[in-house]
Amino acid sequence: MPAVTHDEWLRRAKAFQPSGTHHIAGADEPGSGATFPVVSPRDGRVLTEVPDAGTAEVDAAVAAARRAFDTGPWPRLAPAERGRALLRLAGLLEERREELALTVSLEMGKPITDAHDIELRAVISTFRWYGQLADKLTDTAPHTAPDALALVTREPAGVVGAVVPWNFPLTLAGWKIAPALAAGCTVVLKPSENSPLSAVLLGRLATEAGIPPGVLNVVTGDGPTAGRALGLHPDVDVLAFTGSTAVGRHFLRYAADSNLKRVWLELGGKSPNIVLPDAPDLDRAAATAAWGIFFNQGEMCTAPSRLLVHSSIAERVTEAVVRRARELRVGDPLDPETEMGALAGRAHLDRVRDHIRHGVDEGARLRSGGERLLAETGGTYLQPTVFDRVDPGSRLSREEIFGPVLSVLAFDDLDEAVRLANATECGLAAGLWTSDLSTAHRVSRALKAGTVWVNCYEEGDLTVPFGGMKQSGNGRDKSVHALEKYTELKTTWIQL
Repeated sequence: MPAVTHDEWLRRAKAFQPSGTHHIAGADEPGSGATFPVVSPRDGRVLTEVPDAGTAEVDAAVAAARRAFDTGPWPRLAPAERGRALLRLAGLLEERREELALTVSLEMGKPITDAHDIELRAVISTFRWYGQLADKLTDTAPHTAPDALALVTREPAGVVGAVVPWNFPLTLAGWKIAPALAAGCTVVLKPSENSPLSAVLLGRLATEAGIPPGVLNVVTGDGPTAGRALGLHPDVDVLAFTGSTAVGRHFLRYAADSNLKRVWLELGGKSPNIVLPDAPDLDRAAATAAWGIFFNQGEMCTAPSRLLVHSSIAERVTEAVVRRARELRVGDPLDPETEMGALAGRAHLDRVRDHIRHGVDEGARLRSGGERLLAETGGTYLQPTVFDRVDPGSRLSREEIFGPVLSVLAFDDLDEAVRLANATECGLAAGLWTSDLSTAHRVSRALKAGTVWVNCYEEGDLTVPFGGMKQSGNGRDKSVHALEKYTELKTTWIQL
């Protein structure tokens, strides 16, 4: 990260004056008049008012995307040309990196260092990767009898509705937008009500990069109105959603009640992180467990929120995690030294604290944290929290909290560890720490999770797919596999 001081970030935050608009058909649109405030969890300050999209505004955005797909140049451009446009967008994101990082930090409470070094790095890399991939995809020609020629081609699926959450507002938008645009689709993006400002700025930069009007549209609004309108819209061909399992169910119903659009879901997680006595480095395993649950304020669908530790090492590992929780620097997201910022709003803070109270009532032992911090700032800060002696059947162990709250469960043998790990409706991610190669392979196969990290956590790059099993969703973001969501297979059989 560049050497921008805390004082300088504070100066920029004071001067921060975002404009609240939609971005439709290549232009900023003020909306119909209804608005809602964007409140910074850093200090409770209203950053601005943004349009609260109704059905008419969603219709306008979808109509723009439909025109751009049906009659515009984008789906008919050479793939290399689409790729160059995505690369130009990546370059503009790099140029405006500090402005975007400040926007993300203010609107959702992420530490500025993480916003700049992790969030922006990820979204820039995403657009670059798909920009470079765009002209390297191939169709197939299966072997047939000599009197026929068969072609299997991939065509862009059409208009994509993308609905993304606030915890990684740019990264998760990029994971959907970049492959959709590379495939030749057009997109209507609806960001979370908590983090619309960075998304609208992304839309403006796409237009500045030369992506034609209507190819990427951004509408701000709430889920029950704007999200529902996208889900029900007959001109939306594909709906890609990241968020809660409950809302994912709504999108499936919307598809059934409308045009049977394909719905791709990346939903919640309650990820296990298994530490065996033969872990190659127990200190590193404990440090990674602490980092994984407290990174991004624990607001991670993949957060390793259940630490499963062999009973012979449980106290040693737990004590190391507790020690790290107490050392963690919680504070102003605009301080480059801050390690954990504010939770994304008062309602979310209250929800996380409710889970903590239930954990205590259920008999789990609170080892660290659990209290609100810095309430005098107006921000929504919480101590990093660790429970042990957690009942596997308890709410603390089974429900996604989406906050900096760790549940430690002990086990006595490997079969019990796998049973505990899989005892959830979710199947997004898992971790495993062992020095035995056979154990690593056997347990990885047994875990019902879309990603299994061995002797690490949250590692990987754009070459590998990301997504869940069970009620954690379907389809995959990242990698070449993401393009499957935004393309249709066509068979052409030619009799010679």
